[in-house]
Amino acid sequence: MANSPEHFDLEHQLEGWRTYLQQHRAISVADADELEDHLRAEIERLQRAGLSADEAFLIASKRLGKLDHVAAEYAEVHSRRLWQHLVLSPASTQPWWRWDLLLVLALAIAAAMAIKLPDLLGWMPFDDYRADLFYSRNMAFFALPFVAAYFVSKHQLGRQGWLFLLASSVVLVSVANAYPYADYGDTFTLTIIHLPIVMWFVVGVCYSGDFWQSQRRRMDFIRFSGEFAIYFVLIALGGMVLVALTIALFSFIGFDLEHLVISWIIPCGAMGALVVAAYLVESKQSILESMAPVLTRVFTPLFTVVLVTLLLTMLISGQSFDLDREVLIGLDLLLVVVLGLLLYGVSSRDPEQPVGIFDQLQWLLVSAALLLDVLALVAISERLFAYGFSANRVAALGENLILLFSLSGYAWYYWRFIRNQQGFAALERWQTAMIPLYVGWALVVVVVLPLLFRFS
Repeated sequence: MANSPEHFDLEHQLEGWRTYLQQHRAISVADADELEDHLRAEIERLQRAGLSADEAFLIASKRLGKLDHVAAEYAEVHSRRLWQHLVLSPASTQPWWRWDLLLVLALAIAAAMAIKLPDLLGWMPFDDYRADLFYSRNMAFFALPFVAAYFVSKHQLGRQGWLFLLASSVVLVSVANAYPYADYGDTFTLTIIHLPIVMWFVVGVCYSGDFWQSQRRRMDFIRFSGEFAIYFVLIALGGMVLVALTIALFSFIGFDLEHLVISWIIPCGAMGALVVAAYLVESKQSILESMAPVLTRVFTPLFTVVLVTLLLTMLISGQSFDLDREVLIGLDLLLVVVLGLLLYGVSSRDPEQPVGIFDQLQWLLVSAALLLDVLALVAISERLFAYGFSANRVAALGENLILLFSLSGYAWYYWRFIRNQQGFAALERWQTAMIPLYVGWALVVVVVLPLLFRFS
């Protein structure tokens, strides 16, 4: 009766499946995590389709393949991991023209052409004096919808996924282009900063494959975001070197390619690279699967030193923030970078690993950022009382209040975790619960603040 459908214990079955899986030496803990993520996602999808837990587990595990066969595949991957991931596919039986690669190439080309389409159709030539304003408003829409389209197709979200992507993109594009912003005004600057955040959340909903319902998939998206940034930066650096060499070599024979590079190669290459980076993270994440956590561990101590030094300098000297627009934006960007380090540090940590020095550094970083945010809020409040409300000050106030709430939770849960009063899962739940709050405020800044401050 223990295994009957009425008493089927899914978590117990998954635990037994994973235990057997990890008996194979070729499969590491990270590999087991990845396979379990795939299995859980498939089980959730089948259960939403109406299957019971035992039926979903049986079908999903069979689709994943026999464990011995999976272990053999991983043994081959581990023996030649780097070289296999430098080519198109680790499986030699797959043709180079498999559908997902063709899809990514088509989407990358579409993204590259999207940024040139206004110029080609005569709507907004690159050399027009209004071009900076137009492309600043719409930069988030030339590539990110195509990244989201890749995940809609990959995760087979069907009509619901395509409608969600289309509706979200149309609404955001309409807001960005219909609002009569003052040229380079406060609300214009705030909009172009916050629009990519909202659009990236749309990508995350499509990435999750279940419209943001699974906490595990939300954590996966946080990890994906960190690795995506690394891949894109590496592609951009390589592209810069290639472009510089190309310009230099052609200049030796009397050809000036500067206009071609500025008008075509750089914008088209950047948009296409965003789609390609997303594909590489999904299909070849084993190349850099340890790089992102390493970078997090390198920069966390450095940012901790910077923030603690800044706080001590301010307290000793008695200096406070001079909060004009640039300082407000710069301060919030600094805190957002710190928050990004925390997000990826938490998402890439093994929950079963015991408390270590890095956890204490993370808590110190959170505490320093929290104190810095409090000082910033005090300065913002003084400016509000002295000079009244403006779009920048309201945006900064809201963002710093949200950061205060978020960082307070991080500090509290990290402290309890370090003192062994609570498990790491509580910190993960807090992290994923905060993401809609960040995006919600970004949406308020994009949609509501311009109306309140008359697009100034």
